[in-house]
Amino acid sequence: MTKVAIITGISAGMGHAAALYFKEKGYEVYGGARRMDRMQDLAEQGVHVQELDLTDKISIRQLVDRTIKEQGKIDVLINNAGYGEYGPLEEVPTETAKRQFEVNLFGANEITQFVLPTMRNQGYGRIVNVSSIGGDLYTPLGGWYHATKAGVNMWSDVLDMEVKPFGIRSVVVQPGGTATEWQKVALENAHKNLQDNSPYEALVDREEEISGKFSFSATAEDLAKVFYKAATDAKPKRRYFNSIGDHAAVIFARTMPNAYRAIVSKIV
Repeated sequence: MTKVAIITGISAGMGHAAALYFKEKGYEVYGGARRMDRMQDLAEQGVHVQELDLTDKISIRQLVDRTIKEQGKIDVLINNAGYGEYGPLEEVPTETAKRQFEVNLFGANEITQFVLPTMRNQGYGRIVNVSSIGGDLYTPLGGWYHATKAGVNMWSDVLDMEVKPFGIRSVVVQPGGTATEWQKVALENAHKNLQDNSPYEALVDREEEISGKFSFSATAEDLAKVFYKAATDAKPKRRYFNSIGDHAAVIFARTMPNAYRAIVSKIV
């Protein structure tokens, strides 16, 4: 029997790669993003695409209802949609911070609430929540982003305890540095969030300079395979990482917070 997956944020990056990979693996894939023009290639490959805004409950409900109407079930939900908006905590407008929570955390919760009744009636289902190693690690300017991803981690863990008795599992994928446009966009937003004559301008410039020195070998296609493993493992783990290095960095930050802070402070 064909399996069915809903994936959010499929217009680019990891979500786009995951939609193609799950389709390749025989899934009926439903998904969306705000820009329809960036999903035409997915539609041509047989992915069921539609416009999706995770801050709009009607938009979310339409995607879930369409999936259930056409397929009658949902095996997997991948909460991939999200973004990073950097900037100094003193200057980032609170409304901007709220929007990042609305997309990265509350949007995931909204679509999950719509999906859970179907999964519970089935007696099975897998919810894969895409967080980041930035849910445990942190750097200056990323305060609100890190807070959203730390929130995703905790939310997913609590959800897993609540839905496990119904045969449903909620797990987290924590990508590290990936060869996508994410870092570039986050730092562009940091410049936008600076006030006139900001005392943090030098910090933003320095972060941008440091970021430019790093190159990431992990690709969106690599992470799509991690998503698939998280979605299909017979005995799911609470956390999935693309590399040993990503996992080690999280363990270090969790178990040696003072040493982690000292290292980051020297770098930035």
